[in-house]
Amino acid sequence: MFIQTEATPNPATLKFLPGKVVLETGTAEFRDETEARAASPLAARLFAVPGVKGVFLGYDFITVTKDDADWQHMKPAILGNIMEHFMSGQPVVASGALGGSEDDEDEFFDEGDETIVATIKELLDSRVRPAVAQDGGDITFKGFRDGVVYLNMKGACSGCPSSTATLKHGVQNLLRHFVPEVQEVEAVM
Repeated sequence: MFIQTEATPNPATLKFLPGKVVLETGTAEFRDETEARAASPLAARLFAVPGVKGVFLGYDFITVTKDDADWQHMKPAILGNIMEHFMSGQPVVASGALGGSEDDEDEFFDEGDETIVATIKELLDSRVRPAVAQDGGDITFKGFRDGVVYLNMKGACSGCPSSTATLKHGVQNLLRHFVPEVQEVEAVM
């Protein structure tokens, strides 16, 4: 098994490409070992590496976020754990651990804005999310109120020094161009 690695715009995050599907649908983010142990055998293995602070699972990639540890020491252990996991035959996530999409449940917007929100989501899905996935992250819709679009940044995007520029100059400009009702874009947790 050959696993490629790619740098991301976030110096604290590396993207690992195992050459196989990681998650068939959606994404999963783990910010602590307890949560990972309960939901994902793969994420639990990765949190066993000293210095791992976050794990994000995408369709065909895994991003790992570190604390102040050195990638030079962490990378071989992470690669080994990813390889071990895929060779073990264990599932990436425990059966039923991720359930439905909790993102949709937490969304907020006024009833009259349904058409605007549908357009925003279509633009995010078709133009923004594929580009952000290339950098090892994801951006999901959280809400729209009074001209402000609220987005949740995940994976490499979460805590990335260039994420503010991505939001303000990239996503905000794109949405304003296609959806005149959008005045601003803000990140939420």
